[in-house]
Amino acid sequence: MVILRSVVFFLCQLLLTPLFALIGILSFPLHPITRYRLISGWALSMMWLMRVILGIRMQVKGAENIPKTPSILLCKHQSAWETIALQKVFPPQVWVLKRELLWIPFFGWGLAMTSPIAINRSDGKGAIKQLLKQGKERLETGFCVVIFPEGTRIPYGMRGKYKIGGPMLAASSGAPVVPIAHNAGKYWPKNAFLKYPGTITMSIGKPFDPAGMKAEEISRKVEEWIEAEVSTL
Repeated sequence: MVILRSVVFFLCQLLLTPLFALIGILSFPLHPITRYRLISGWALSMMWLMRVILGIRMQVKGAENIPKTPSILLCKHQSAWETIALQKVFPPQVWVLKRELLWIPFFGWGLAMTSPIAINRSDGKGAIKQLLKQGKERLETGFCVVIFPEGTRIPYGMRGKYKIGGPMLAASSGAPVVPIAHNAGKYWPKNAFLKYPGTITMSIGKPFDPAGMKAEEISRKVEEWIEAEVSTL
């Protein structure tokens, strides 16, 4: 049943993704947040399909910590699940991602219309400058900025090296920082075609003001909270 469900889910993705990519392209003249709200219908559809087809449900711990103002969301990265689920839980958001994702037919075209911060990972200092400049612009527009501090998906039960870009944006912008933990990799493993039924827990930490903190302090605080929380999920 896991194989059959995963195949059906994949086929539904193939059918819906071009449709929402078209919606995204046609929404180009609209305000960025309006475009986001239209395109994020794809994520909401995926969450429904996950529940109905895959048997994957979500519970949110710390929902009272969901920010009401543009914030920096620093999230554990284990699978593709969180890139979808964050759109259901949090206010309008943009993501810091590798620019190559925008080259994927249909998916990347729609993604490009959501105002992402698409960086060239090989351009170290240039990528940081772009993150700081565009990150502040997105926050001023009214978006939350989603950053996966480990930079890449880390298998369930493992820990990656936390990078400094997100904390640097927090220190320079002064935007509230929200740490996010989850156990998605247990049910939707990294780069896996097969997805397993179960309830994924997303835990949202209390937002904190980065004023007066150095980027290294912010990074350390976020990492300690996320990893301690993940170990309890």
